[in-house]
Amino acid sequence: MDKKIYKNLREVLLDQGKIDAAKAEEINLRQVKTGESEEEIVRAMRIIDEESLVKAKAELLRVEYINLDSIGFSPEALALVPESVAQKYKVVPYSMDPRNKILSVTMANPLDIETIEFLEKKAGMKVRAAISTEKQINEFISEKYVREKGITSEVSKALDERKKDEGKTLADTAKKVSAEAPVAKIVTTILEFAVKSRASDIHMEPQEDNVRIRYRIDGILQEKYMLPRNVHEAVVSRIKILSSLKIDEKRVPQDGRFFFSSDGNDVDLRVSTLPTTYGEKVVMRLLKKSQKVPSLPDLGLRGLALKNLMEAIERPHGIIIVCGPTGSGKTTTLYSVLDKVATSKVNVVTIEDPVEYQMKGVNQVQVNTQAGLTFASALRSFLRQDPNVIMVGEVRDTETAELAINASLTGHLVFSTLHTNDAAGVPPRMLDMGVEPFLLVSSLTCVVGQRVLRKVCKECIGETEMTPDIESEMKATLGPIYNMITEKWAKDGKTVKMPKVVGCEKCNNTGYFGRIAIYEVMPMTEKIAKLVVEKAAASEIQKQAMSDGMLTMKQDGYVKVLEGVTTLEEVLRVAQY
Repeated sequence: MDKKIYKNLREVLLDQGKIDAAKAEEINLRQVKTGESEEEIVRAMRIIDEESLVKAKAELLRVEYINLDSIGFSPEALALVPESVAQKYKVVPYSMDPRNKILSVTMANPLDIETIEFLEKKAGMKVRAAISTEKQINEFISEKYVREKGITSEVSKALDERKKDEGKTLADTAKKVSAEAPVAKIVTTILEFAVKSRASDIHMEPQEDNVRIRYRIDGILQEKYMLPRNVHEAVVSRIKILSSLKIDEKRVPQDGRFFFSSDGNDVDLRVSTLPTTYGEKVVMRLLKKSQKVPSLPDLGLRGLALKNLMEAIERPHGIIIVCGPTGSGKTTTLYSVLDKVATSKVNVVTIEDPVEYQMKGVNQVQVNTQAGLTFASALRSFLRQDPNVIMVGEVRDTETAELAINASLTGHLVFSTLHTNDAAGVPPRMLDMGVEPFLLVSSLTCVVGQRVLRKVCKECIGETEMTPDIESEMKATLGPIYNMITEKWAKDGKTVKMPKVVGCEKCNNTGYFGRIAIYEVMPMTEKIAKLVVEKAAASEIQKQAMSDGMLTMKQDGYVKVLEGVTTLEEVLRVAQY
């Protein structure tokens, strides 16, 4: 279906709900009186922000709007347009298609035909123009041409080297790659940016025409670079050499690790390669050696949830299980708990896959399936090591579950994780594994469900009014807790407002900086134990836990929204199920 063709800017803004009919008429009358352009009038009236105005212009002109804060850029494309040209004409070359000879640029004025023709002659390619805000264009030029100058020149050098190497054997090329300066510098630049931007993972993904480099920052993947396909093999070979992997083996996945240091930050990188349609995908997990174990309140635990978990930890035996999907911060919570119990008076042993934090006073063992060291086999050995506290990275099978329960029943405190959506889903899942109900209720003392979400950046945090729909949703979810919080605000003379993301240099214009967890902590009460023995559904267990005073993850998230820690969108993103 064809897009609607608009006659003027006010029509677009009216359609998008940015202005009402009265404002549209006011813009029209002012234009007739003054002869100013609609764009000038809208700016002078300050009725919408710059980004919304440029998006509306994109609709009117039928060109693509590019948000330069959220796309990766191609160093190869950047090299085709000098900085002086980019500055003068307010143009950013962000991508290129070498096969079809198309250079994608974004401009403040995409109807500037003279500039487009000049760029086509300069680059020797057809130019496809899009539109962005002038602020984004200026920031992109100052950041990419000045701060990222290194990777642009190194990509160009690497492409020249690849042309020289065409026709040589893989062995010859591989030997050269390990010491090849441009490729080594490309890899170093990619790693340095990861450390600087607090990334937890780097994804290097080959595609049909280029290689996409993405970083997981505060749990969200963000695209940063688009490298040419020609340098992919050389870059992957460089990473494989650093990780002591076989560079000539591309048919099967490989795992390795290497050490990297940047600006005084020592980082362990866990490398994983995967053969895909267009070549090997590489994912690197970054683990900072200097990273300190956060406390439970720092992670986001508070009130009754913290009290219930602390009571379970202080018992000399029993099982405490932390549940949630992959990447929900379960291991970090377990480390924080271990940090509290690991004193000189107790023997703490862990079996992990992999060991993520090095902890003082804790005997940490890493799974090695090839050598026969699994969670179950290690757990058997641990019982002969006179332990007080045992941490099992994950309950993956019936054998591990039964061994963990037996360990807790023989006087050990056991911590572990399980992949379930919420705390109430843990007992039914354990029963499905074949654990006897009477053994489970005798050993399971507490279940913690969690998710991680992004915190609002404190440097640029904004405020927004709460709409009636959101207010009714908050009241329905939180119940009496909502009134308790809002009544306290009313006493302090404050109105109910929610945090709003803005974006600044510190948070890379995302509006978020750092992460916090939302929790639900379910202690094994008599009533819940009775339901478990009766093999009740998870929904019934959850209802009972809530009547016992448990806050669900969604409720905990809403409380953190009202406290200005995170946004409603973040809570719904991770806890709406």
